Amino acid sequence: MQTIFHVTVWGEFRHEKKNPKVAEIYPRGMHETIAGFLREAGGMIVSTAVLDEPEHGLTAEVLEKTDVLVWWGHMAHGDVADEVVARVKKRVLEGMGLVVLHSGHYAKIFKALLGTTCSLKWRESTDKERLWNVFPSHPIAEGVGDYFEIPAEEMYGEPFGIPTPDELIFISWFTGGEVFRSGATWTRGHGRIFYFRPGHETYPTYHQKEVQQVIINGVRWARARVNIPDTCPNSPALEPLPEDPEASARPTIGHT
Repeated sequence: MQTIFHVTVWGEFRHEKKNPKVAEIYPRGMHETIAGFLREAGGMIVSTAVLDEPEHGLTAEVLEKTDVLVWWGHMAHGDVADEVVARVKKRVLEGMGLVVLHSGHYAKIFKALLGTTCSLKWRESTDKERLWNVFPSHPIAEGVGDYFEIPAEEMYGEPFGIPTPDELIFISWFTGGEVFRSGATWTRGHGRIFYFRPGHETYPTYHQKEVQQVIINGVRWARARVNIPDTCPNSPALEPLPEDPEASARPTIGHT
């Protein structure tokens, strides 16, 4: 029996309001397009949240029931409140999964969890992207052939300022000759993180079936397996300890 889990798709929802081209491709917002194909995949209860909601829609209550958070950001990374970033980071360390898409590589939460610049080269032009599946046995690559192509996409190029991935699943090649580590995973604390490169707002990338399949697979893979609160308890001994005659004279240090 399949276990139902909760997914929150987060997006800035700014480009769609400012750029008619983006609004034409994603009339209800990229976050709703992504949420839509996740709902169709089944096995998930999917909700959305956007930047301009109170607390960016990521209240403690929302995050507590979220098994996987999907993140898309671009033009307003700096507008994300640090306290919300800290709240999300805490939940990832406790076990919540995080799927970061495209320009979310520069999101505060991604950089906070990876601890590096996450910088890269880029070009918005007439590139075709070919994504090579270099880990075909990985669950995120299920249903994906040796490669698939996106007819037009923004180029991202190496060097990509990330720590060495735990697993590298996709490598992209672009018409201009660049390559990029476009599908990678990490574990931070008890939480799983998947970064997937495609998804520039002025291209219909999230309508492409192969891209949707990878994101569906990534969300299922990242699903929370545990929920272990970040605490530092004073733990009693399981077995009797020998008496320490000097204990009462020893100064107390550390946690109280």
